[in-house]
Amino acid sequence: MTIDTMTPLLEINAGDTAWVLASASLVLFMTPMLAFFYGGMVRAKGVLNMLMMNVVAMGTIGVLWVVCGYSMAFGDPQWGGLIGNPAQYFELHGVMGTEVGTIPGFVFVAFQSAFAIIATALVSGAVADRMKFFAWVVFTILWGLLVYFPAANWVFGTGWILNTMHAVDFAGGTAIHINAGAAALALALILGPRVGFGSRPMRPHNTTLVMLGAGGLWFGWFGFNAGSTLEANDTAGLAWVNTLAAAAAAMLAWICVERIRDGQPTMLGAASGIVAGLVGITPACASVSPWGAVIIGIVCGAVCALAVSLKYRFSYDDSLDVVGVHMVGGFLGTVLIGFLADPHAMAEGASASLEANGAGLFLGGNGKLLGVQVICALAMMAYSFVVSGLIGLVIKKTMGIRVSTAEELRGIDLVEHAESGYDFSSVRYSSLVLPKAHAHHEDAPRPDGKPARAVETTADKEEISA
Repeated sequence: MTIDTMTPLLEINAGDTAWVLASASLVLFMTPMLAFFYGGMVRAKGVLNMLMMNVVAMGTIGVLWVVCGYSMAFGDPQWGGLIGNPAQYFELHGVMGTEVGTIPGFVFVAFQSAFAIIATALVSGAVADRMKFFAWVVFTILWGLLVYFPAANWVFGTGWILNTMHAVDFAGGTAIHINAGAAALALALILGPRVGFGSRPMRPHNTTLVMLGAGGLWFGWFGFNAGSTLEANDTAGLAWVNTLAAAAAAMLAWICVERIRDGQPTMLGAASGIVAGLVGITPACASVSPWGAVIIGIVCGAVCALAVSLKYRFSYDDSLDVVGVHMVGGFLGTVLIGFLADPHAMAEGASASLEANGAGLFLGGNGKLLGVQVICALAMMAYSFVVSGLIGLVIKKTMGIRVSTAEELRGIDLVEHAESGYDFSSVRYSSLVLPKAHAHHEDAPRPDGKPARAVETTADKEEISA
């Protein structure tokens, strides 16, 4: 998925236009699904804050994209190809009446806007339960301007990764996943760990919500990858199948690792495996065969299942495993292209890369493509980590970035939003009225007419508030 220049309107293909609009909707749908995925993984007292952090990214990045983000990502190259011209399509002036390939310019704007939004939202998983909400709002604005928009230019637009290095990243393994994962690591280090990290369990409060989110992400990811062809063609079909294959293989690999390591596979592991496979296949979905996609899925599922434990060894609180899944998975998927890129499967848009760097090492290549993939992945990781860290430090020194310990213990939902995700104040066992035929003896009324279990225990309250 790339753009070289915006050209005068010549010929629009209705089928391609409909497919890309549908794909844009699928990708935008992924952000609320990510909110569910992340929301289920946090403790009950932080679920609303996590949902809000994802939703507000739709607001800040949505506005920025219209004002200057699209122009920074896809305008004519400035500063040696480091950024697009911010003024060229300022407020989207000049887009009407242009085309990108066989679709209208505004359809491409819509598709890319959803990418910018979810890339930003991904970072929120590393800061759960402890980052001030308006500090997050400011971070999304600065991160979009200084990190994501330039990165999108390098990978999808007129920048150096695509046009100078000729790296293969079809749908954003570097610009989105490595980028977001490196930013997440920087913020996690600046914020410090949650109270009790490493000494008390911080289990997901709702794994059902996690799997609902993972399923929604998988569904939306077909638009993410297959829609990146910008055409309704055989490459879109290949990307769709590869997306399915990699996610399925990664899920199986992750739960197998859990079975060997822990004794039981978990629903959280299955959901995380799905996402790890989707992340890994994102850059490679139109450059490897379906069997190559299975290999990528197995590697990403197994390695990411191990990588998420590194936060305990190195004492950084990546709360919801953004680093272990997105940075590691994105890096693996990008680098594995250097081994598995198949000339017979590569999309037409990757022909320049094939000509410049050859095929994957396992399919007749000489290793040049592998070197290019590693360099570009590491460069994106370093840039995002450094600039994201600087943004975080500036916010910390000015408006403050973290809630107090007392506020964190009380719960960030109440502190930052004056709301809670669940209202248990009126919940009592006495409210559970069962038909007499189904009443249990221990819940039957006493002779004086009062319920046997009218008030929940202290243990019940603690379990609910956790």
